Amino acid sequence: MSGYKAMLFDLDDTLLNRDKAVDKMFLIMLEKCYQDVKHSAKNEMLKKFKEYDNRSYGNGDKVKVLESFFDEYPPKYRLPRNDIQDFWNTNFPNCFSINQNTINIVNTIKMHVKVAIITNGSTQRQIAKIINTNLNSYFNTIIISEEVGFSKPDKRIFELALNRLNVQPEDALFVGDDIEKDIDGCQNANIQGIWFNPHMINNNTEIKPYAEINSIDGLLSYFT
Repeated sequence: MSGYKAMLFDLDDTLLNRDKAVDKMFLIMLEKCYQDVKHSAKNEMLKKFKEYDNRSYGNGDKVKVLESFFDEYPPKYRLPRNDIQDFWNTNFPNCFSINQNTINIVNTIKMHVKVAIITNGSTQRQIAKIINTNLNSYFNTIIISEEVGFSKPDKRIFELALNRLNVQPEDALFVGDDIEKDIDGCQNANIQGIWFNPHMINNNTEIKPYAEINSIDGLLSYFT
């Protein structure tokens, strides 16, 4: 067994599949605001919806996402601007589900070391996602950027996790999908970063991860 004492996880697009959740959110919005959309148009609209969502990724304010989308595809019922954020905050966390294999891997790792989540995002939405997927019952500590006042790649958010778990940087690993926020951030805190890269994206940065995996299963070799 390795000498590691902690495994730190990113949330969105590492433990949870955010892309699938955006697909579900799009369908909820279609049902609420549009009627009788042709299948051919639906695919084009989903692509555009994802583009707008992508541009605002990491930004808690989702008003611009739907306002821009409504401008391009005028709906039958347009949500009032003041209601958009509530609509997103209420529905989006319910769009997430957890893969049972991911839970099994977290549980296996937890038999050997302490586990934590470090996530950027709004406290309300991130907590709702975590509770809806029951992830809160598996982790020793969960750190949300809005709650603590700094976000990845700021090394302080990683140092806070180490303090809460009472482990040294060299005794921890961090896994995340974002090469800059996750990997560069944790390595600035002297934590070795494992890049979760399921889509096999080319790394066009100067950042050198400690390791790269394309499946969460790849973490098991560090602990078992």
